[in-house]
Amino acid sequence: MSDLVEGTLAPDFCAADQEGNVVCLHDLIGSYVVLYFYPRDNTPGCTQQACAYRDNQQALKSAGVVVLGVSTDNVASHAKFVQKQNLNFKIIADPDKRIVSAYGVYGSKTFMGRLFLGTHRTTFLIDKKGKISKIWKKVKPKEDVVNILKAVNEAEMSGT
Repeated sequence: MSDLVEGTLAPDFCAADQEGNVVCLHDLIGSYVVLYFYPRDNTPGCTQQACAYRDNQQALKSAGVVVLGVSTDNVASHAKFVQKQNLNFKIIADPDKRIVSAYGVYGSKTFMGRLFLGTHRTTFLIDKKGKISKIWKKVKPKEDVVNILKAVNEAEMSGT
């Protein structure tokens, strides 16, 4: 899993979103960025997590947070997922696994006794300077947004 630690610079990337537009992390300096990694489009936990971000988008925007979902699915898969779930944020396609590898969230997983390679559900909060502020591993989809808003509020209160 990830060798990244809180307080270090977040690995930069440029990749296509669900509309094929290139999104670069460095372009978001000055905002908090939630970079959440999830296994696959249109699966139960991933849909639950994405819908929680969708439903709380106003609170996140009010807190100065930009949400970016990332999975190894391609742009076409993301476009269908966004349309089906009416998502209101960008989802980044990482079919070549460069981003999941840079963040250390791709590796061995076990499901129903079967070992395979996949993306570990992990959320990173990146501060306004591009540093990793918080890392959540083993994320519970319904609790992710609450954790993010609490962490941003704490960072704002402490002036970091």
